[in-house]
Amino acid sequence: MTATNSPSGIRAPLKSPLIPALGSGAELAQPKRTMGFLDLVLFYVVTGISLRWIATAASAGPSAVIIWFGAWLTFYTPLALSVIELSSRYPQEGGLYVWTKRAFGDFGGFICAWIYWTSNLPYFPAVLYFAASNILYMRGDRWNYLSNDANFYIVFSIITLTIVTFLNVVGLDVGKWLHNAGAVAMWLPVVIIIGMGAIAWHRFGSATSFNATSLIPSIRFKDMIFWSSLTFAFGGCETASFMGEEIKNTRRTLPWALFSAGLVVTFCYVVGTVGVLLALPPDQVSNLQGLMQAIARTAGRIGFFWIIPVASGFIALSNLGAASAFLAAVARLPFVAGIDRFLPPVFGKLHPRWRTPYVALILQAVCAAVFVFLGQAGTSVKGAYDVLVSMGIITYFLPYLFLFGAMFRLQREPAGPEVIRVPGGKPIALLLSCVGFSTASLTIALSFVPSPGEAHPVLAIAKVVGGTGVLVAVGAFLYWLGQKRARQANA
Repeated sequence: MTATNSPSGIRAPLKSPLIPALGSGAELAQPKRTMGFLDLVLFYVVTGISLRWIATAASAGPSAVIIWFGAWLTFYTPLALSVIELSSRYPQEGGLYVWTKRAFGDFGGFICAWIYWTSNLPYFPAVLYFAASNILYMRGDRWNYLSNDANFYIVFSIITLTIVTFLNVVGLDVGKWLHNAGAVAMWLPVVIIIGMGAIAWHRFGSATSFNATSLIPSIRFKDMIFWSSLTFAFGGCETASFMGEEIKNTRRTLPWALFSAGLVVTFCYVVGTVGVLLALPPDQVSNLQGLMQAIARTAGRIGFFWIIPVASGFIALSNLGAASAFLAAVARLPFVAGIDRFLPPVFGKLHPRWRTPYVALILQAVCAAVFVFLGQAGTSVKGAYDVLVSMGIITYFLPYLFLFGAMFRLQREPAGPEVIRVPGGKPIALLLSCVGFSTASLTIALSFVPSPGEAHPVLAIAKVVGGTGVLVAVGAFLYWLGQKRARQANA
């Protein structure tokens, strides 16, 4: 995976790694290329849409529609175009790790991958809690007593986490079916809420007033903080590139899949938010179960009670698919770091039968399970959900600074005929990387601001800053250990 310097001073393209399989023989193995165009489109849909953000957006009222388009223009568009170009330049396994390593050296690549990997640990229990909360709707009032039962959320999360880990260890060709099913289940609830919202609007009128005044976003500081959470919702289109050597014809397949999925993602967020607001006024939307609440209330108004368990099942399945897809993608980061020996070599091992990075996958699941328990320590289910989401926003956006920085810096390298350039070439690529970098920076800055109800705001900021610093320091220490192992091996 290490680049070498060419006589011209420009580093040569990264080679595809030959990954030693477990076993005593000298046989070499690589991951299987199992992801086709449709698989990739569905993968981007299931990792690019999170239905919980639709309810969060709806709580802000009609102005959320404008904010969605603003986030799409200033973050998603630069991100998607950057991923397309960088993936066509360097389609190797590891994606973001490979790009930042090439742009900023070994340490830059490792620390970026480390931050991205750790930032996703709180994501798994958060998305599984959301799935569990929607499962309760399948039995109506009979399961309501579980809605504040921490043990229910923990048991559900651990069981489902075990299942999705097993499927991905067996192989991406098996695990992808859960990803694909989750992607289909992701947009069906949006169709349901739009259809029923339209019926309710026709019969009773809209629950929310849509006019020029309500569509204008507030410029109050606390509302600007809210905008950052919607920007967070557009992350994820970089994930499939982590599995570059498991995609069929990566350079051709990935760009078109990302473009197609982007249309679906944007449609679901914008139209889904409108659907919720047709059914419920903003002040009645909860960010934990809001989408299901909108469906349930609308179903009651128009007499479609039968659709409540159907919709709740779709939402739960979509989140299980998302958890499985992110588990598969993010685990490739310690895998390629293990190949490069920045982490112990065991992380770079493939399963002897299924040719999957099983050590990295199992480690990811174990760490996520720890966060499942930590998230419920001394707090309510609602409080745990908020804590888990807030833990992920800041560290999740730090790697995007690396990504946009790599996009900017790697423009100095010549683009061969196989590279899919940003429309407009280098000048537009530089502009887009600056726009994306600025948006990510602003989102990070706003995420540091504590909520208005915080009793100790200075302490809250100190915890966030200190926690981020500790995270980077741990990553730097692991990198130093890897360098030390490499020196000893070469001595």
